[in-house]
Amino acid sequence: MAVKSYLKYKIMNCDNIRAKFTELYGEAGSVYTSPGRINIIGEHTDYNGGFVLPGAVDKCITAEIKFNGTDKVRAFSIDLNESSEFGLNEEDAPKEGWAKYIFGVCRELVKKGANIKGFDTTFAGDVPLGAGMSSSAALESTYAFALNDMLSLGFGLMELAKVGQATEHNYVGVKCGIMDQFASCHGKAGHLMRLDCKTGEFVYVPFDPEKHGYKVVLVNTCVKHELVDSPYNKRRESCERAVKAIQVKHPEVEFLRDAKMEWLEEVIGCITQEDYIRAEYAIGEVKRLLDACEALEKNDYETVGAKMYGTHIGMSVLYDVSCEELDFVNEVAKKCGVTGSRVMGGGFGGCTINIVAADKYDNFIKVVQEEYKNKYSIDCEIIPVVISDGARKIC
Repeated sequence: MAVKSYLKYKIMNCDNIRAKFTELYGEAGSVYTSPGRINIIGEHTDYNGGFVLPGAVDKCITAEIKFNGTDKVRAFSIDLNESSEFGLNEEDAPKEGWAKYIFGVCRELVKKGANIKGFDTTFAGDVPLGAGMSSSAALESTYAFALNDMLSLGFGLMELAKVGQATEHNYVGVKCGIMDQFASCHGKAGHLMRLDCKTGEFVYVPFDPEKHGYKVVLVNTCVKHELVDSPYNKRRESCERAVKAIQVKHPEVEFLRDAKMEWLEEVIGCITQEDYIRAEYAIGEVKRLLDACEALEKNDYETVGAKMYGTHIGMSVLYDVSCEELDFVNEVAKKCGVTGSRVMGGGFGGCTINIVAADKYDNFIKVVQEEYKNKYSIDCEIIPVVISDGARKIC
């Protein structure tokens, strides 16, 4: 999506939010927005103490907010055409699932000593649901940033990201990592963020593909396979067993991020073949991400793309978290000369993320749509993205 058309959409979307707010609550409030995110490379690395490389995108949750002089929150979801009203005490949790995110943010800020007041709000968004772009983190970050700004609470962006993460843990029941909320809060146009999941430190990495003749697009397979076990837990346990085996000779290794491939080879026979190949992927993914960051410093998108293909192979063959549909889209991308393509997110369905040379973009979109429909009798969803800024006040 071109930046110009995106800005037009955001203005229209904001107008809808403001019109609904005036209709429901009268006098206008303040408008805040926070984006969804992509992750160029670095999957299943967070719990291995590794790195991730997310970027905020031009798909956001936007909200209008105004304090109402009460101890109640009155919220309206424009996309769901549904309202919710709730208090600010622990026992006041709303029944609506979407409202629990707003309530949770309020409660987590209260736990940090904030005096949260009742407010009215309307919100809407264009972060695609089920595409792995973290619409929930965008929603949390919007309200955390807004309340922090409106009440002059003084919390830094990382603290606000942790508020969103704690909301997921304590009020939604999802034990997520910090990447999604971190990216939504810290996003910077023209840059990705290399986040060290072991230390919490991060640096901005230049990423302006359109300037260099490339586009970024997600291809959503629109499938999510039902799983009969706990694949994420099982893979984490494999990695932890590999760490314990390596620690016998190398006690300084806390996570697989700290290990060398030759140290993993030393424990062949001490761990199962399955644990070995899971660890092989994790160690290799840390190296691929660092190599990709080095390439981006030189605007070398071809090398970045090669690393993305390497990640997809690792996730499909070694970590076994891909699926037939994702592998098919990846193969179509390769056939069309796409610079880089891989499964994005936890796997077993969802999206591939693709870096495509501008002169090959239209053909790739045409071919992948046609071949995917012919193969699976369903449409894939094309989601172009532009790297954008993080949480902010609009007006």
